[in-house]
Amino acid sequence: MYTTTMTQPDPELFMNQFVSTNASSRANKWQGRNITRWVNAEYDATHKAAESEQDPIKRAALFIKMNDLAVSDYTVIPVVARPRVAGMSLKLNAPLSAWDNDLWMLRDWFREA
Repeated sequence: MYTTTMTQPDPELFMNQFVSTNASSRANKWQGRNITRWVNAEYDATHKAAESEQDPIKRAALFIKMNDLAVSDYTVIPVVARPRVAGMSLKLNAPLSAWDNDLWMLRDWFREA
């Protein structure tokens, strides 16, 4: 099983793992980020366009297109789901985040009287 996560809110770095020039090969000692070695000219052009797009709506559409290209070519096959259960007191005020674990911002938690 190989899993990778997006560690920042902007998807540009995450999505460059499928750019053709980043393909792992003997020439780069297998150090390229594109470990699947998938090559798609349309994906490369879309990624290049997203790098310089200033309009956030258009840029988001480009990343959605890149995702659709990778998934439709079966470059990425999502097979792992990690649902989890968490609970807390009704009197505990704990800001939760979809981007981090359940203890995110623990320093700001407080119990209401």
